[in-house]
Amino acid sequence: MKEIFITGTGFWKPDEIVTNDEIVNSYNAYVDKFNEEFKAEIASGQKSELSYSSSEFIEKASGIKTRYILDKKNVLDPNVMKPTTPAELASNQSLLAEISIIAAKKAMEAAKINASEIDAVIMGTSHSARNYPAIAIEVQEELGIAGYGYDMLVGCSSTTFAISNAFSDISSGLANNVLVINPELTSPANDFTLRDSHFIFGDACVATIVQSQAINDQSFKILNRKLVTQFSNNIRSDFSYMNRTDQLDRDDDELLFRQNGRSVFKEVCPMVVTIINQQLSDMNIDICDIKRLWLHQANGNMISYVAKKLYGDNYDEKLAPMILAEYGNVASAGSVIAFNQTSDDFISGDKGVICSFGAGYSICSLVVEKV
Repeated sequence: MKEIFITGTGFWKPDEIVTNDEIVNSYNAYVDKFNEEFKAEIASGQKSELSYSSSEFIEKASGIKTRYILDKKNVLDPNVMKPTTPAELASNQSLLAEISIIAAKKAMEAAKINASEIDAVIMGTSHSARNYPAIAIEVQEELGIAGYGYDMLVGCSSTTFAISNAFSDISSGLANNVLVINPELTSPANDFTLRDSHFIFGDACVATIVQSQAINDQSFKILNRKLVTQFSNNIRSDFSYMNRTDQLDRDDDELLFRQNGRSVFKEVCPMVVTIINQQLSDMNIDICDIKRLWLHQANGNMISYVAKKLYGDNYDEKLAPMILAEYGNVASAGSVIAFNQTSDDFISGDKGVICSFGAGYSICSLVVEKV
């Protein structure tokens, strides 16, 4: 079997940061507005009164302190509560392609590879801008990459699943060098009027170069992949082209991201622990030989749970870094952003695990080793 490597990563984030206090002030202003507007309906029991959020609640529930959001002004406006984005038109470049190109160029620079050397582009995301043409093909065109490109969606595991697909394409001989891009504009799909999720998400894009050769001393060999899916409705979005024909007359907010967070925690976290333990056991690797876990950055409590079950209750927090404190939940991009930001101290032979988990349920775990 061919040896396959991650040779460079890069990422993009918006310029504007949003603190917990800012997003709480916005949400609480919306609550006041809602409760006043529907005072009569609330008094009669037709509607429920909304409750305030708080920075303390957010940090305790998630570990998130800040996030980067594309259109801070409109997201924080109690009369708008969503970003304004350019239309997807044939006459202009897709916003997802735009941010993908920025992240891709950083990854290519890190890997010291040119567009002419790349054979394929794989775009994986939990929030695609359109059905077709593929964003990957648009990025391919803009960067001048020959070969092929395609889009794929596997919820918050889209990045690691896409890297796994790149591994498979290289193993089969289809390609030698693959650009994986993962644009995650989460803010257009988030309902900022919901107390339980108004604070969760941030916007970001990550890119990864996967190659058949370790062309630089920053490369990581992909030693093993393990992918598992199990159907669940606990994380769901019903936004679809069939909404116009299903005759349910649902408003836009009803079609956005929804989750049963407690059920997700109880069901997914033990699955992740079992899968990583199985994977390492099959490879005859002890958890003590894993220098770092780069886990899906959805929730600090989830990361702590997985790390404690694997390393023990008193584990060093450096073993499972939480970049979500700054970036929030950036959907599928989180685990590779964590890798991008906290892998510089690895020396040859050091091993780590990049693992994502999310809607589906979907889980992908990649064991990597510094060359």
